[in-house]
Amino acid sequence: MSYRSILLLLGLFLCLTSCLSTKRISYLQEHEKEVDSIIQVQQLKKPYRIQIGDLLSIRVKALDQELVGMFNPVGEANPTATTEERVYFDGFTVDDHGNIRVPTMGEINVLGFTEEEIRKKIEEKLLEDYFREEANIFVTVKLAGIRYTTLGEIGQGSQVVYKEQVTIMEAIANAGGITDFGDRENVQIIRQYPQGEEVHVVDVTDIDIMKSPYYYIQPNDMIVVNPLPRKTLGFGTTGLEVFRTVTSLITLATSIYFITTR
Repeated sequence: MSYRSILLLLGLFLCLTSCLSTKRISYLQEHEKEVDSIIQVQQLKKPYRIQIGDLLSIRVKALDQELVGMFNPVGEANPTATTEERVYFDGFTVDDHGNIRVPTMGEINVLGFTEEEIRKKIEEKLLEDYFREEANIFVTVKLAGIRYTTLGEIGQGSQVVYKEQVTIMEAIANAGGITDFGDRENVQIIRQYPQGEEVHVVDVTDIDIMKSPYYYIQPNDMIVVNPLPRKTLGFGTTGLEVFRTVTSLITLATSIYFITTR
């Protein structure tokens, strides 16, 4: 086999192994066997149970607002404060013992409770110790945003989304998306549980992820996108980039060959 044939075969091999197929970089792909393109999304999201370190927003309203003023944060008096600033200073952080400290009411254990369960708990305590039924108090309890962290081949940093629920696709989009070199088939979700952290792997190229119990992220999730192996080769992602790289390599190899054989 001639030297030129070897270089040609080498270039062809690099092209075949370096280009990223659209299947590796496309999101939510349907299976070929799918007949109906309308996907029934299964609502597998279970009510979130409060954990240590969570930040809660609690509001108490009544017919006479002056009566409940002591239970509400004072930060509303500062209209120039950003949403995050208000949440940070006016929210209630769950301490290491699973408690929050509410003005006048003192410490309330919320660890392992849902938002609805905490709301009922506070409402019952208020009616028992401070108000009568005629006061018509109205209590709201919400997580102060869903906070998560992204690392790797994705926009890196901490993100906050002020919604009731956030899907993994929304979380990725909010972080700026996954780069062309990110491994979309093995996205890691590091999730906190009372017994410790666990790692879950999801494939965001497969539309079946919408049926996954990890389709909805939880507060304090860490989303890690590792690079594809070909990134370390540095050949590029498009056919044109690979062609340029291979051409440069062949030119260099040819030059070295002629110099050493003179």
